Amino acid sequence: MSKSRILIVGAGFSGAVLARELSEKLDGTIVVIDSRSHVAGNCYTERDARTGIMVHRYGAHIFHTSREDVWQYVRRFSDFGPFVNRVKASTSRGIFGLPINLLTINSFFGKRFTPSEARDFIATLGDPTITEPKNFEEQALKFVGRDLYEAFFEGYTKKQWGCDPRELSASILKRLPIRFNYDDSYFNDRYQGIPVDGYTAIIERLLKAEQIEVKLNTLWEPGMAKDYTHVIFTGPIDQFYGHCFGRLGYRTVYWDTAYERGDFQGTAVMNYPGLEVPFTRILEHKHFAPWEEHKETVVFTEFSKETSPEDVPFYPKHLAPDKALLAKYLELAKKETRTSFLGRLATYRYLDMHQIIGEALDFAPKLAEAIQHNRPRPILPVADLV
Repeated sequence: MSKSRILIVGAGFSGAVLARELSEKLDGTIVVIDSRSHVAGNCYTERDARTGIMVHRYGAHIFHTSREDVWQYVRRFSDFGPFVNRVKASTSRGIFGLPINLLTINSFFGKRFTPSEARDFIATLGDPTITEPKNFEEQALKFVGRDLYEAFFEGYTKKQWGCDPRELSASILKRLPIRFNYDDSYFNDRYQGIPVDGYTAIIERLLKAEQIEVKLNTLWEPGMAKDYTHVIFTGPIDQFYGHCFGRLGYRTVYWDTAYERGDFQGTAVMNYPGLEVPFTRILEHKHFAPWEEHKETVVFTEFSKETSPEDVPFYPKHLAPDKALLAKYLELAKKETRTSFLGRLATYRYLDMHQIIGEALDFAPKLAEAIQHNRPRPILPVADLV
């Protein structure tokens, strides 16, 4: 059997995990290319030159998962420090914890509810006329009522997504739980933490194998495919097809950076839901590594905007026109026999790091077997993409 030659486009978690797994399952060469000057994609971390603080260069990344195999896998490549994401929201009525929990409810309404009393109270706030929420706003009004919706969700959503909440899917809000206890952890997964030496180090270690070759500052060109047994594309699926049907909608984010002495806000993430300020949240990076001590602090003020051709896409919008456009690209993708699509951008889904890693781990043995037996391997399962 001739040796395989695999091309992976993108050196983020999808590409790096798949490269590592295929390097241990196939006899051949794996070439990983990335258009940026560094690996790790949007998970890229680096030490700030002025303060020595580990900075999440493309925004906050907190690792969380309930999959035992995923947790054990990432810990092969880094030690993880303890970190629980406790998001705060600064509103005109004060500062509260998110997601909405018993302390948020009692503080916001000036009550001393027990869990059962809070549950009954919130039930009275919901709009009983909404039986099947059709959009984000209806989902919020049905379950938390107008006061909590306007305080925590309406303005933030308009700034984050750049559109009316009624244009967005109800499923977006379903990811944000309401807790009737004092648990203020943003995530409820079994495992949570942050790598002590950053995410970049994990990706570098994943890619450190004899069969893997990494080429940075290298743009994908369709003509590259002819030189490889198989191509795994982790960039935007519409880019792969030259935007032939048009561009899928994404939001991107950018940051204003400031340096301060001491402690700026006392927490890693502070949301600003109100429309009175143009930004969505402020990140204070030294709080992502509470086991370290720094005299200065690095502060990122985060803004959201529509993605232009020059921007890095972050969040798929999934408005109705996007879904129609995606369906067209998926029809093209289903016809591919020597190309697979993997990850958030290539499958146009909102995926967290643990989901991306888990999907790559699940996909690797299937892809390796197909390549070994010279069978065509189409796109990753697409049942939930549209």
